[in-house]
This record gives sequence, structure tokens and C-alpha cells, in this order.
Amino acid sequence: MELLDIYDQFYDRLKKFIVRLVKDEWAAEDLIQETFIRVEKNIGSLRDPSKLSSWVFRIAYNLCQDHFKSKRRDKHDSGEPKGSPSPFVEIPAQKELEQQQMGACVQEQINLLPEPQRIVLILYDLLGFSHAEIADILEITKGNAKVRLHRAREGLKSILEEKCTFELDERNVLVCEPLEKK
Repeated sequence: MELLDIYDQFYDRLKKFIVRLVKDEWAAEDLIQETFIRVEKNIGSLRDPSKLSSWVFRIAYNLCQDHFKSKRRDKHDSGEPKGSPSPFVEIPAQKELEQQQMGACVQEQINLLPEPQRIVLILYDLLGFSHAEIADILEITKGNAKVRLHRAREGLKSILEEKCTFELDERNVLVCEPLEKK
């Protein structure tokens, strides 16, 4: 398979995935480019072409993990206090989630989940990967992928119950609104 075909096939989903993880469009673009550079360099090492998707996303996931390590190291070296992740970035994935009747409130609450749960939720619910593909990408068992997804959904449900209210709008669509801070 040619690199341009791979690029066309995976770019949009890869961008959604990486931006949701790093929450920085500039860094995401760099990571996407590096992902495709590594795909081009190592395509010959792919043993099972049917696993191309999980192989590409595994490369992207590893690069994101390296990015986080580098950011932690840079903050530590500069003496800056370790802060919370960057604020929510509006991306095309946000529009997609809104079209799926999920409001901005829900999207922001997803960011409160622990990283392993958030990643599985993004891969399964947003990007449509199967449990087996998620297991390949994260190098965990299929059963562990299912457990993480279940825990992510339960965690998100708890967060939403605590921080949001739900009402039907004029279109009879369920809308999530953040609770007023007291």
C-alpha cells in the first residue's frame, strides 16, 4: 500500500485521536507528521496487513506518550510547577460529538477521566475501533479493553451526575448543561 493511500485513509481519524489526547492542535500536527514518517520508514516491518489500522494508531499513541514525557521533563527542568492539562480545544471532533447529541458539557467532562479510560472511550466511541483493535493499539488484552471501556463509561456517568443537569430542548433532544457553581 502506498503512503498516500495510508495518509488518505487515516489522516482524519488520526487527527481526532491525537488532538483529543494532547489537546494542542499545533503539537498534534507535528505528531501526525511524525506518525506518517514512521509509517513510511517501517511499513516493511508490518507482518499482518489486516492490522494496518491498529499498527498506525499504535505508532501515534506511542508518539503521544513520548510527547507527554517530554513535556513533563521540560516543565521539571524549567522549574515550572506541574499544572493541569491545557484547556479544552475546539476541534472538528467536538462538532461531531455535538451532532451525536452530546453537548459541550459532556465533552469537557470526558477530559476529567483518567487517561487510560479516556483513551479507550475516544478509540471506541469516537473513532469506532473494536475491542480487539483497541487491545492491539494499547498493547493490552481484549478483556482489559472491555473493562477499561466499562469503567470509563461508569466514571463518565458519575462525573455527569455530579457536575451536569440534563433537560430536553425545543427539538426534544437531551441537552447537558453544567451545574451552577455555588
